[in-house]
Amino acid sequence: MLLSDTPSDADFRAEIRDWMANNLIGRFAPLKSRGGPGDEHSFVAERQEWERHLAESGWTCVGWPIDAGGRGLPLSQEVIFHEEYARAGGPGRAGLVGEGLLGPTLIAFATGEQRLRFLPGIVSGTEYWCQGYSEPNAGSDLANVATSARLEGDEWVINGQKVWTSLAQWSDWCFVIARTEAASVRHRGLSYLLIKMDGPGIDVRPIRQVTGTAEFNEVFFDDARTPSDLVVGEVGGGWKVAMGTLAFERGALTLGQQMAFGRELDAIIAMARSNGVIDHPPIRQRLADLAARLRIMRWNALRNLSIDDHVELVPAAMIGKLYWANLHQDMGETAMDVMGMGATVTAGDYSDDQALDELHRLFFFTRADTIYGGSDEIQRNIIGERALGLPR
Repeated sequence: MLLSDTPSDADFRAEIRDWMANNLIGRFAPLKSRGGPGDEHSFVAERQEWERHLAESGWTCVGWPIDAGGRGLPLSQEVIFHEEYARAGGPGRAGLVGEGLLGPTLIAFATGEQRLRFLPGIVSGTEYWCQGYSEPNAGSDLANVATSARLEGDEWVINGQKVWTSLAQWSDWCFVIARTEAASVRHRGLSYLLIKMDGPGIDVRPIRQVTGTAEFNEVFFDDARTPSDLVVGEVGGGWKVAMGTLAFERGALTLGQQMAFGRELDAIIAMARSNGVIDHPPIRQRLADLAARLRIMRWNALRNLSIDDHVELVPAAMIGKLYWANLHQDMGETAMDVMGMGATVTAGDYSDDQALDELHRLFFFTRADTIYGGSDEIQRNIIGERALGLPR
């Protein structure tokens, strides 16, 4: 793990920094720092156009192998890309789920035909994906999946419900964990299916949140169908593939996340300076603590990436979600304390997202950080059982 750039890495950092400065302008200027967590509803069509612009310039899937359509960049430069993209205020990536989760999963587990069919659409920014994991009774406990799929001729017939499906209303495809063996329980008998979202029998219902936005959805499958060959990995072996996807979720993208958190902390500090509370010792100490924790988040991410050379979460990486979720939640609470009495009012009805400024939106959205992507309670169990080897 290197904490500073090599000369070639420094040149690459300058290249992407210059490209962002020269391209996030003009018609793309309004997208700056928009479309991130809690703001995914903003500029959807425009961000998809930006995704295609990135692709045309070779800035999608930069860490993928060349034979998969990527640039084959070393991990150090993949990290630099995500850091500089976030530093420049790059908009939330419309292709994030495809590039960061599904694509690496296909590269690791899919057939040659499946890779040829689906990877080009991700690289070119023309096909968008969502993740069909969580269910009403299978959130952090993913092994409790009840959505079923049965084989009829050359098609899978899917029935069930998924929930908290981010970006489903704007996605072309969904990768779904479904139970393909009726009598199976827990991790056994699950398969990893690829399903087109505009087919019959699929109903997407947005869930409006406290932020006033609705990027999360319920997705209902009522005899929905997908071709029998759109199973990634072995039939009944979907748990292994699903865990591979989750391992990729903890990958280089987290470095961009850390940089985005840094921008939010800068906004909190700017507010503290503007209203004078930065001179209050307790507030200054909290801001300094957040800055230190952000630095630790980056170092831990780099350390974990440097030892993760296979498709599974190494023990040290299991702290990542628990760490950043609580850090980000503390940032939201600090933002409200920095605002003082101003935190108690918005420009209008709080259910209208236009009434929220950046710091209000940060606070409201971070309430969910310790739940989505694995609740704190589940994460602590995973650390205890899988990392430390403690009994269940």
